Amino acid sequence: MPFRASPLATLCRTVALVPALLLAAAAAPAHAQPAQGTAPGAMAVPAKPGAAEVNGVRLHYAVHGDLASDTAPLLILHGAFMSGEAMKPLVDRFTATRPVITLDARGHGRTGDVGGPISYETMADDAAALLAELKVARADVLGYSMGGSTAVALAVRHPDRIGKQVILSGTTSLDGWHPEVLSGIAKMTPEELAGSPMEKAYRAMSPTSEAFPKLVAAIKHLDSTSFGFSDEQIRAIPGKTMIILGDADGVTFDHAIKLFKLRGGGDKKPVVEGFMTEAPKARLAILPGTSHIGVMAEAATIAAMVTPFLDDTTPPLPAEFF
Repeated sequence: MPFRASPLATLCRTVALVPALLLAAAAAPAHAQPAQGTAPGAMAVPAKPGAAEVNGVRLHYAVHGDLASDTAPLLILHGAFMSGEAMKPLVDRFTATRPVITLDARGHGRTGDVGGPISYETMADDAAALLAELKVARADVLGYSMGGSTAVALAVRHPDRIGKQVILSGTTSLDGWHPEVLSGIAKMTPEELAGSPMEKAYRAMSPTSEAFPKLVAAIKHLDSTSFGFSDEQIRAIPGKTMIILGDADGVTFDHAIKLFKLRGGGDKKPVVEGFMTEAPKARLAILPGTSHIGVMAEAATIAAMVTPFLDDTTPPLPAEFF
């Protein structure tokens, strides 16, 4: 069936190009040095793929670097219709400074269809079980979109496993999305996506290649089912948090700012003094001229902001300012 040129189809085609193109890039051989075409500042570290039996599911993952490193690993969680390999632009920019773990969530990538609905709580429990399987006592986590909400659930449900969190275009509740985004997802159909790069990427990677309609149904169910955590649960997360979104994102500004404040942002001391003397509890970044999908094109900018956050460095002052 041809890909129809409706507004929804145009949106889905744009979404689809992200995992499809990144999947093609990820399929290229990795090298210890930056490969031809690798963006400046990125380091393609060979991935060590594996599969672990967690919570009754054979979960596929990859480890980039040495988990025995003194630096806390960074667990990177992908968005809907994507895979761990589709996060390659971000992965390659962090492997120079820390080990990175990626995984393919239920229904996605090489994990494929495992039956039943997909929920943020279940995906968070899967991620925690994988860390235990890999003998990782604690990891920092970066999650994009669906992965961002999973990262929040992971920090709430398994605070002993998670250090810092980077919530990249993700929400802590369903009402954190613009209603128009949720309405568009509710109208999405497998037929409209037939022949799209999204479907092709799924069929190329998934062990259940005919189950793409089930994934569409699962994502629609996920994005129409109310979820969320109380303010008290969000405040109780022990690690520090960084929130990043685009200025034309599907996530609302109000939601991002509320999360920023709940996580300790908005301290008046540096506001009044004009400078910081220690690393803040929470950081907020809004990328200019950037949509929800466009966020994934800003890997270099994101890595430049996130690395000092993960390293817990104090924001610098201009030289000789005083």
